[in-house]
Amino acid sequence: MLMAVKPPLASNGATAPLRRNPLGFYSVSIPLKPIFLSLPLNNPNPHNCFCLKQVLPHSSRLNLPHGRRFTPVAAVDSDVPQSHHQGSETLRESKRFEEWNSLTAKFSGAANIPFMLLQLPQIILNARNLLAGNKTALLAVPWLGMLTGLLGNLALLSYFAKKREKEAMVIQTLGAVTTYIVFAQLAIAGAMPLPYFAATSTVVASGLLINFMNYFNVLPIQILKFWEDFITVGGFSILPQVMWSTFVPFIPNSILHGVTAVSYTHLDVYKRQSGKLPEKGVKVVGALSGWTATLLFMWMPVSQMWTNYLNPENIKGLSALTMLLALIGNGLVLPRALFIRDFMWFLGSGWAILFYGYANIVCLYCCNAVSMEFFVATTAGLFSWIGFFFWRDSVVYGFNSPLTSLKELLFGS
Repeated sequence: MLMAVKPPLASNGATAPLRRNPLGFYSVSIPLKPIFLSLPLNNPNPHNCFCLKQVLPHSSRLNLPHGRRFTPVAAVDSDVPQSHHQGSETLRESKRFEEWNSLTAKFSGAANIPFMLLQLPQIILNARNLLAGNKTALLAVPWLGMLTGLLGNLALLSYFAKKREKEAMVIQTLGAVTTYIVFAQLAIAGAMPLPYFAATSTVVASGLLINFMNYFNVLPIQILKFWEDFITVGGFSILPQVMWSTFVPFIPNSILHGVTAVSYTHLDVYKRQSGKLPEKGVKVVGALSGWTATLLFMWMPVSQMWTNYLNPENIKGLSALTMLLALIGNGLVLPRALFIRDFMWFLGSGWAILFYGYANIVCLYCCNAVSMEFFVATTAGLFSWIGFFFWRDSVVYGFNSPLTSLKELLFGS
């Protein structure tokens, strides 16, 4: 991505030299004036998260291109936008490095295809059962578990809009829309209460509209801040309540967990807005929305597995193709998450691969709902793919072992 930049003046009044490196970025050489990297953690305008500020009377700003790389950071900070990878010049200029960067972005974009088709087999299966009058078959799909996945999609949509990952935004949008269609079918079958369906409809419509207005820079900042606070409070409040409700009636029904979470999150958001939180607290609250989204998304397969355990006779109401598409889609984005060292993204997608896609395929195989050939081919393909992209990432970064890539993902460089 090329930029037209007016060269700033050096200290002697002469025009500072402007150089273009092999990646298409421009750098300015100013001998006497230092340059600082400004990375505000709570920037009200997420589209200007990356700027270089020169300490001169007329401060100039260079907006870096969206096709960026991220510095490996500790897992807890993975939702904070990061600067370019600060490796050696040899690494940054490596053709092999740029090819893998481009390829992982293409993999992430290609994931739109399986995610677009993800719920289609389940939607068709639900439609057939509805037309046949077999509404009980839809009870195999737990709406509470799917609700956590839907809320996770919306919250992750906000997360990726802030990080300017366009391909990931499309994936989360497709996930939200197709899951909503399944909700509509469940509501028709009486497997989801209508008041909850109406509330879900409002949240989905609002979330999609707000996030895409934000991406195209046409959203007032006050609405964006309200939405981010709503996602933080709502997601963190719903998560413990849904987790508890999944196991009712084996445990007593209670709303204490949701009420406690609402109170705690409201207090933290209020302190942040009033400036009463220390810097570390602001950082934690800022990360809370992204991590809550990931945990909501991760609870969806747990709820599904629990439903399978309680009602094994209804497991044929699940679509094996839907589980396979979930496995493929998340598998395609995993190399990108590893490459840019986004632990949150990697954890969510990896969890969905193992515990939503693969684990449900194992359940279907154990119940003779899929053939042995299907199960063996899926297993071999999955673990071969994981081994390949870990090996490739270690080669590109010049590591001796793929475990080094994993260590950098978890703990930073």
